[in-house]
Amino acid sequence: MTNPSPPWWTYIQHVPTDIRRYQAVFLDRDGVLNENRSDHVKDWSEFRFLPGSIDAVSRLTRAGVRVFVITNQAVVNRGLVASSTIEDMHFRLRRVVAAHGGSIEDIAYCPHRPEEACSCRKPQPGLLLALAEKHRLDLSRCVVVGDALADIDAGRAAGCEAIMVMSGRGKEQHALGTAAGRDLDYRLVPDLATAATVLLQSEMVYV
Repeated sequence: MTNPSPPWWTYIQHVPTDIRRYQAVFLDRDGVLNENRSDHVKDWSEFRFLPGSIDAVSRLTRAGVRVFVITNQAVVNRGLVASSTIEDMHFRLRRVVAAHGGSIEDIAYCPHRPEEACSCRKPQPGLLLALAEKHRLDLSRCVVVGDALADIDAGRAAGCEAIMVMSGRGKEQHALGTAAGRDLDYRLVPDLATAATVLLQSEMVYV
């Protein structure tokens, strides 16, 4: 009698390391998924998805990429927005994405003001480290997508690759980094839709 084929997971360990690349993508929120506002996004009525962002998450999900969101929300400790309002926005965000075939597995946010000098406010890597521990992620096989140098710095500090989108504050932030003589330690793309395409064009196996 012919021996049955071994289960699929026995093959994973034999996949060459160079194509077992991206395990998860961490997205900044404002300026990447939705429009920035100079007066902050204070509730769901002010939440506006950027063109192509929902589809980008759906494409990543269908390809097997785990998607997370990390966002600074100092409006909470400034007393401008209640934490319950932030959590309601994130519940609705995940529901809309799910309705379009995508999945945001988890969302972590920092409520602290800059002067509180916490370890979770980007550019500190605390949000990434917390999600990596919670979800058993290898950060060396993850990518951060953001529209600010703080996003890039948080990702690099955690050992992730980084992509800056030119939506949101991206153009201004990239110009600031260039003017300061910063090394280009991130990829530069127009928006999240392009970032998803760039990531999915590579040969990758997600485990």
